[in-house]
Amino acid sequence: MSRWRVESRGSLEPDDEAMPYSDDETEDELSEGTEDEEQEVEPRPPVETRPSDVGWKVKANDRPFHHLPEFQKKIFLCIKKSRYSGNAIKTYKYNALTFLPLNLYEQFKRAANLYFLALLILQIIPDISTLPWYTTLIPLVVVLGITAMKDLVDDLARHRMDKEINNRKCDVLLNGRFQESKWMNIQVGDVVRLKKNDFIPADILLLSSSNPNSLCYVETAELDGETNLKFKMGLRVTDEGLQHEQQLAQFDAMIECEEPNNRLDKFTGMMLWNRERYPLELDNMLLRGCKIRNTETCHGLVIFAGGDTKIMRNGGKTRFKRTKIDELMNFMVYTIFALLVLVSAGLAIGHSFWYDDVGSKAWYLYDGKDQASSYRGFLSFWGYIIVLNTMVPISLYVSVEVIRLGQSKFINWDLQMYFPEKDTPAKARTTTLNEQLGQIEYIFSDKTGTLTQNIMQFKKCNIGGCSYGDPTTAEGVSLDRGRPVDWSWNHHADKKFQFMDHSLVALVRSKKDKDALEFFKLLSLCHTVMVEDKDGELVYQAASPDEGALVTAARNFGFVFLSRTQDTVTISEMGQESTYEMLALLDFNSDRKRMSIILKFPDGRIRLYCKGADTVIYERLEPNCRHKESTQTALDVFANETLRTLCLCYKDISASEYEAWSRQHKEAQVTMVDRDSALDRVYEQIEKNLMLIGATAIEDKLQDGVPETIATLAKADIKIWVLTGDKKETAENIGYSCSLLTDDMEIHYGEDVNEKLRIRQTRRRNEPPSGSHRGKKKPKEPFFPEPGKNALIITGGWLNEILYEKKKKRRRLRLRRLGRRPPPSTPQDGQPMDDKEKELRQIDFVDMACECEAVICCRVTPKQKANVVSLVKKYKKAVTLSIGDGANDVNMIKTADIGVGISGQEGMQAVMSSDYAFAQFRYLQRLLLVHGRWSYIRMCKFLRFFFFKNFAFTLIHFWYSFFSGYSSQVAFEDWFITLYNLAYSSLPVLLVGLLDQDVNDRLSLKFPKLYLPGQQGAMFNYKNFFISLFHGIFVSLIIFFIPYGAFVQTMGQDGEAPSDLQSFAVVTASSLIFTVNLQISLDTSYWTFVNCFAVLGSIAIYFGIMFDIHSAGIHVIFPSVFTFTGAASNALRQPYLWLTIILTVGISLLPVICIQFIYTTIWPSEGDKVQRNRKKYEMELAEEEKKRAPAFQRGRRSRRSAYAFSHSQGYADLILSGRSIRRRPPARSGPQDSIREVPRREDENI
Repeated sequence: MSRWRVESRGSLEPDDEAMPYSDDETEDELSEGTEDEEQEVEPRPPVETRPSDVGWKVKANDRPFHHLPEFQKKIFLCIKKSRYSGNAIKTYKYNALTFLPLNLYEQFKRAANLYFLALLILQIIPDISTLPWYTTLIPLVVVLGITAMKDLVDDLARHRMDKEINNRKCDVLLNGRFQESKWMNIQVGDVVRLKKNDFIPADILLLSSSNPNSLCYVETAELDGETNLKFKMGLRVTDEGLQHEQQLAQFDAMIECEEPNNRLDKFTGMMLWNRERYPLELDNMLLRGCKIRNTETCHGLVIFAGGDTKIMRNGGKTRFKRTKIDELMNFMVYTIFALLVLVSAGLAIGHSFWYDDVGSKAWYLYDGKDQASSYRGFLSFWGYIIVLNTMVPISLYVSVEVIRLGQSKFINWDLQMYFPEKDTPAKARTTTLNEQLGQIEYIFSDKTGTLTQNIMQFKKCNIGGCSYGDPTTAEGVSLDRGRPVDWSWNHHADKKFQFMDHSLVALVRSKKDKDALEFFKLLSLCHTVMVEDKDGELVYQAASPDEGALVTAARNFGFVFLSRTQDTVTISEMGQESTYEMLALLDFNSDRKRMSIILKFPDGRIRLYCKGADTVIYERLEPNCRHKESTQTALDVFANETLRTLCLCYKDISASEYEAWSRQHKEAQVTMVDRDSALDRVYEQIEKNLMLIGATAIEDKLQDGVPETIATLAKADIKIWVLTGDKKETAENIGYSCSLLTDDMEIHYGEDVNEKLRIRQTRRRNEPPSGSHRGKKKPKEPFFPEPGKNALIITGGWLNEILYEKKKKRRRLRLRRLGRRPPPSTPQDGQPMDDKEKELRQIDFVDMACECEAVICCRVTPKQKANVVSLVKKYKKAVTLSIGDGANDVNMIKTADIGVGISGQEGMQAVMSSDYAFAQFRYLQRLLLVHGRWSYIRMCKFLRFFFFKNFAFTLIHFWYSFFSGYSSQVAFEDWFITLYNLAYSSLPVLLVGLLDQDVNDRLSLKFPKLYLPGQQGAMFNYKNFFISLFHGIFVSLIIFFIPYGAFVQTMGQDGEAPSDLQSFAVVTASSLIFTVNLQISLDTSYWTFVNCFAVLGSIAIYFGIMFDIHSAGIHVIFPSVFTFTGAASNALRQPYLWLTIILTVGISLLPVICIQFIYTTIWPSEGDKVQRNRKKYEMELAEEEKKRAPAFQRGRRSRRSAYAFSHSQGYADLILSGRSIRRRPPARSGPQDSIREVPRREDENI
């Protein structure tokens, strides 16, 4: 069942149904391909079929073999280890030994931390130091300690997750018998036993299973997003010889195969056993990440383990993610540092001149050192670097980490993002990206399990022109709300099946309507479902969820599929058992979009039953067929409700007609040239003049709230792209049902996109090269100049075609070497002339896609998903978010700026790689529009204020230097400088960063436009930074010069002048503390008791500590450390100085109050308008909740999915060949066996 390769030669178009190759190519593939092409040029004699230069060897049941010297690789100097990975996975960063050195190394990679370490070293040098060493050491140790604790907590969570995966249990064959072992202890070459519903622990070669012919069903949703079951099959030789434990223990085969790679669609290898060689392919492999389904037990040999497995190879590298604000903050710290150097250099030059003019001539300033003025200026420069170091705030980073940690906890504690059905809360798995959630421009979403629930439900149907499925009584009276049908009359019924129309059940049970009976008989007979009887319960094994839903519906209505053999189907018709002889099964494929079965009834009649997409069925109906128009109308109605539709029809065939067709069918089955096309032509001959019975409508259940969430996010100007491994039609159908696609959109497919890009590329080639360099840059032309909405639906094959994937390029290079293709030197050749042209093509594609309202990429590999995300990041410089639930989404999740995992649908791979995890897609709008927006606003407000308060504090030293001979003396007491950022001004601004909100959560969701400032980066940028800088300069001027003016000529009440330095320091410090704490009060939008306490508490803490460290008692104990004895009590008992403080604070705050008033009155923002009418909007919300709107319905213009199947080709062949049927003694043989027996593969013994 390996997928067909998407070839890219010349004019061949990609296959929309095929999953394209990933980027990795092994050397043996390239050499194989080259040999193949050379054979086309010059025929060669046949050679032995075995991989050339195969480097990966696996010996069964022989662990020491894989540690031989020939399989060792050098990892460091002379240290070697086995090239075969162990099966343990590791996502953590630290262990007990590496935590301290690695964490300190990472923290000192931050420019600010390294800067403060250098400062600390400078402060130890006596000639330079103007501040005690502890003023830098204490804040630095606190910052490093808090950050290290946070990193430790994060890494412990990763350790726990890894431990949970690595400690899963599995049966491994050790010392001749199966023993329970942990996943982490599994090694290459081990034989393992897996049971039903087990996850597959490694990439395993299937040896045998409990099913006939070693058939094994797997669910591959984590690999390719498809929920339908795939079958894998062991080799005939291992199926016959390796069923028991003793046989498996003696198994000693050698496997030679391709090197580990990320190719999910291909595996080539060879097994050497008992001196015979057997070819291996993808059908024989069970890949890690898949799940065993409908198979009791199976045995396998581990080929690739741990990091070598295909799913881990597709995971991509773990990228260190940083927010835009982080990057901006770093640039601003560099800007501040440059300012600091410039200011310090200016003051040092001032000191040199001052010393020449004044200092050297004033006898009272002589310090006993005969130093030149230039040298003194040099020392002054380093002194000012230390004094003004608080311009680069050391506590900034630790405060940011505390805020992010708190915001992460709010996400974890949000009960409105808790999913009670699975007891799953939202989880912020990282604490460094919260504010980036408020800046998302593009969302890349998986489909299966992310938008949908993976549940198909038979919802409605149309039989004989009458529609059924709405709530109706048995008498046919329509109801607004009904109750589900009671199936107690049918002991075979599936109790989980719900249907609301009692009238259809009454009609079927009355047996009066032949069409209704024929409708459900067709559903019970025309399918490829297999059945098992488990303790009296029928268990269906369906190739697709659609098929399962249809057969289950027939079962509940009394037409129960009981069993099948290679040439019979047995059903129960309203309690009566009937067996039908199966003459032919006409398989489904993506071109036919239908499947048929030809049956011989017990009474000898021959009838063909067919089901398929309406587009192909209507072309093949009898011209005078009844109910065509009424069924067409019903299909339109079903399509408007985004249900997956399917038409059912039949045809009676005479014995002579069947005999003639059967001969042609047999000839087509044995033809050696283009057998598939020959069979399709034969099928066409019999599938015509059909009689329509009706139509089914299946609901591919979306998760709750998906359409509303997508609509709300679209209003916030967030573009949503769906990237899925599922089929094009399925993805398109879901696009409509979740309101991503609407009827007023024009849809563009791969061929249309490719043509538009080709035209643009040709036009660019023909333009004169000099034109682009003259004058202004030419504005880009839009790809869709016509008004209206556009959507893009593109498959993985077309994506490779459009973006010139690496494989195509290398293939064409090989063809050129063989002389079969000229190099692309002419504009007619559709290939890139050089890397620049390839890049321009990619830019064109991204520009075109971004012009569209919606983009759906289907049949894409995990690598392609990541490539699409990285293209948008690279060329649009946009903030991206990826959301998915399977291992096939891991690469995409790691590539995006923010990765979100949906937990509980397809395992834990996506969650383990994600930054945020929750259980339902609908929680995404709350994560972004509430938590993301609040986090962004809080962080911006915090940073703006933090820079302001540090500039206001530090620049007072700058103004003081003009009066102190530029001698790098400080204007404040040492302990005030140490505690300013730690205790006196940190708590109020920290609480704003944690708790502030402009509007509440309900209004944030009601007005998605409030999200736009975050996308534009409008609340924190260089403009805001310089506003904070000039605000700080203004406030520092006021705080220094008003007290200075008050102190110049004044007299205290006691007749003494209080104009000493210490009193001046107390007054300026008190003015500063009042100003910054009241300023943050003006900026606070959301007041709580905690905020109020923090503002008043900070001021109280300042006065409490100041009076303590200015007291005589502490001076007696530490006379050299606490030198401001009595300064506070002396200064603050003067009413004149209190008046000075009040005047200083008032003048500092007045301009801010005026500016805020003018802005909110004349130029209000969107948030200001909502805040102004907050009560009115809250009343509206309360009224809306009382009268909840009905469930979302899409219904304007008819739109139908092309077909409702999602299963793969091959199941009919599986049934007809008898490989899926339990072995039984041969009952009879006849000509039909020879007609239908089509061997799937050649004899495996080469």
